[in-house]
Amino acid sequence: MHCSENDDVHSRACFGNCSNSMKKPPLSSALCCGLLLQLLTACTVVGPNYQQPALHLNEQWNSPLLKGLQAEQADPQQLASWWEVLEDEQLSSLIERAVAGNLDLQTATERVEQARLQREIQTTSRQPSLDASSNASWKRDGNDSSGESYGTGLDAGWEADLFGSVRRSIEAAEADFQASQEDLRDVLVSLVAEVALNYVDLRSSQVQLTNVRKSLVMQRETRQLIQWQYEAGLDDELALHQAQYNLESSEAQIPALETSLASSMNRLAILLGKAPGSLQAALTRMRPIPQIPATLVIGLPAEAIRRRPDIRKAESELIAQTARIGVATAELYPKLRLSGVIGINGVSVARFAENLFSPAFWAEQAGLSASWHLFDAGAIRKNIQVQTSQQKQALIKYEAAILAAQEEIENALTAYVNEQARRDSLLRAVKEAQQATALAEQKYKAGLIDFTTVPATQRTLLSFENQLAGSEGTMAANLIRLYKALGGGWPCCPEEPADATTLKEKS
Repeated sequence: MHCSENDDVHSRACFGNCSNSMKKPPLSSALCCGLLLQLLTACTVVGPNYQQPALHLNEQWNSPLLKGLQAEQADPQQLASWWEVLEDEQLSSLIERAVAGNLDLQTATERVEQARLQREIQTTSRQPSLDASSNASWKRDGNDSSGESYGTGLDAGWEADLFGSVRRSIEAAEADFQASQEDLRDVLVSLVAEVALNYVDLRSSQVQLTNVRKSLVMQRETRQLIQWQYEAGLDDELALHQAQYNLESSEAQIPALETSLASSMNRLAILLGKAPGSLQAALTRMRPIPQIPATLVIGLPAEAIRRRPDIRKAESELIAQTARIGVATAELYPKLRLSGVIGINGVSVARFAENLFSPAFWAEQAGLSASWHLFDAGAIRKNIQVQTSQQKQALIKYEAAILAAQEEIENALTAYVNEQARRDSLLRAVKEAQQATALAEQKYKAGLIDFTTVPATQRTLLSFENQLAGSEGTMAANLIRLYKALGGGWPCCPEEPADATTLKEKS
């Protein structure tokens, strides 16, 4: 006989059929117990089996794929180490050090180890238990008679997993372990993206600071020229004041940029697990903002969704909660436990050797016990409803995670394309502002225009230069956010989940 149905009615019928086998005359008690347990463990596993929800995803992206974006199958290895496309050795080094030293990643690694141990603890539930016990006693009465006895024994027990409570618990623990691994991967994805974003902010601030200081040199020369002309009576005091406030306006931008620069350096140090200020020496020398590649393969929507660790984690949590419905449902049915004891009868130490091989010296006992909740005021069924509600919540969370991922990717695609268009316009604006500034200075020196036009063109040029630097930084940042949205930054999807150490070694 083999019972395999999953609903309650068939589960009860299965137990009834298994119980009827107890009425057959056994050949021996041991054989009877063995056959009975085989029949019982063949009974059904109650509760729903997990079925992956249908994913209703678009075959193509909604956002227009311009500026080098290509909807082809992405290279998993390139996604795993996407920062290499920026071709910045210092950025790659910082990411490598962050993976090795980041404290949040270490915490996530320990959560994986905790889940692994909890899974192993749950797995031991299907194994028999064995306990050792011993006793000793002494007696003396009023007639000066005395006696002593000693005893020891082994107690064995095993609970038959009649309706799959243990198996469902192991399923849940395995899914929890997988969820912890996906959480580690999600932390890894966020970590490498945050390191790259702060690095880009750092380089963008350095470029803007360089632009301001270069403009200050030009503005100081202009102010000195106005000073000389004013002292010679060739220019009025208004031009001198205009040159001075133009200079002060530019100098006022330096503190904010230096603050941003220091913040980025300190944040990078923390991400690497270092003290604030420990990276100043290594990062002070200015480097250009990382440039985005000409083309970028982003894959297809379904591919990106399957890769994202947050989606994979949400599905693992759904699997675990589905299994817990089975654990709760199994409480409706009987539990069967097989127990056995072997030991020695209480005798004195002096007679131990002579009685060692005597049958009366040994004590053996075997038993089969059953228990069943007959009345609990509906608590078990209420718990099944609770677990079912939590499973529905996990399903909603999974579906919401998919929608949020789609939104994040689509927004990242749009931002990536549009910022490049903005950068192109700013690049043309800078060239025009440079020509306008040079012409204004030439005409002023020739006496063709008054000084008012000169500081205006200088301020405009500096503004456009810093906007261009900011736009180039934003382009790189948008590329980083796009890779993060696509689930890049962790080793490509293995058939079997990798452990935390493997993840850190491959990143």
